[in-house]
Amino acid sequence: MCNIESFKIDLKALPQGASILEFKLDDSYFKAIDAPDIQSGELSSSLSISRTDDFFELNFHTEGIVHIPCDICLDDMEQSIETDDRLLVRFGEDYSEEDDLVIVAENEGILDVAWFIYEFIALNIPIKHVHAPGKCNPAMIEMLQEHSAARSGEEEEETVDPRWAALLKLKK
Repeated sequence: MCNIESFKIDLKALPQGASILEFKLDDSYFKAIDAPDIQSGELSSSLSISRTDDFFELNFHTEGIVHIPCDICLDDMEQSIETDDRLLVRFGEDYSEEDDLVIVAENEGILDVAWFIYEFIALNIPIKHVHAPGKCNPAMIEMLQEHSAARSGEEEEETVDPRWAALLKLKK
């Protein structure tokens, strides 16, 4: 089981300068954060934190593989992920997020990076995800071809409304 508490960083306890944290992301991680789009994967994420007074620069490097459904055959496929992302954090009155700046309530001083890492992974997945040519489930491809609109259009001859046919004669 994934220890989701390990993704909560106590910013007040961090020393000045650089700190490095490592995270292993597997199926239990995606289940623990209740990920909507990705259910499984094997990734590693390295987080480098640079602290200057009450200002923090977080640099994430995440790489590995996630398993997502193919848009064509719906079978699971592997999608490789490699992403570098940056997040700026500072203390303030209340928690808020604006673009790549996160303001953490100074009285708490805790930043949970679990969801940020998930968002970085999800944003790195292409909009269209399909297997390499020839790798889709052949049974599903055959079923798609049977029910394709293009195939049914080939079998039937195109009938033209007689009113349009008269207009076509005028055109010639």
